[in-house]
Amino acid sequence: MNNKKDNVFAQELEKQFEFDESVATVFDDMLSRSVPFYDEVQKLIISLILKQQDDNKKVLDLGSSTAKFLIDLHCQMSKKMTLKGIDNSEAMLVQARAKCKAYGVNIELEYGDIITCEFGIQDFIVANYTLQFIRPIQRVSLVKKIYDSLENGGVFLFSEKVVFDEKKLDKIMIDIYYDHKKAQGYSTYEIAKKREALENVLVPYTISENIQMCKEAGFSKINTVFQWANFVTFIAYKS
Repeated sequence: MNNKKDNVFAQELEKQFEFDESVATVFDDMLSRSVPFYDEVQKLIISLILKQQDDNKKVLDLGSSTAKFLIDLHCQMSKKMTLKGIDNSEAMLVQARAKCKAYGVNIELEYGDIITCEFGIQDFIVANYTLQFIRPIQRVSLVKKIYDSLENGGVFLFSEKVVFDEKKLDKIMIDIYYDHKKAQGYSTYEIAKKREALENVLVPYTISENIQMCKEAGFSKINTVFQWANFVTFIAYKS
């Protein structure tokens, strides 16, 4: 396990941003400090799953990173559900496997590209700040794949950074977010370098675009369950 402080962008990066070992070893701290209310949102999603848990139900986490979400869910389950995570970063999976071993939890972790690998049939599929890293041209087909991989009555829970159609409001929200990051100890330099590194790597949609994407994939019931500025959590049901 590793709880190092995130200082990835405190110095000049020599390559494009990627989820490599330098990021994996500080990723939990990066999420907790970079994403407003990240820990609270994870607790909310876990609560939503636990309210519908039952023996033999299956939960799949797309972009499972260090497996923190799945481990927290496992530690709170009262039913025997099957948990699985998929990630395309071996460095993340090294951290995840070490944490699962330390906690003594049985979670299946798979190295794979969520665009091409099989999901199996699931009761819950979670994607926390994952879709925004998928090329827009592939995003709708991925969400359709998620829909097809859910049991009838299954649930898709996902969180995304969003943009706003109203440009003035969008700029205000970005400024508020950067103020939040400064309050978490990030320097102006680190904030600027991360924004530069993620340009064209992280491509956010509006709230309405995310909802429309789910509708096009087949979901008929889509709601937002959390929002802070430009960070939103959605829930979509397969009827």
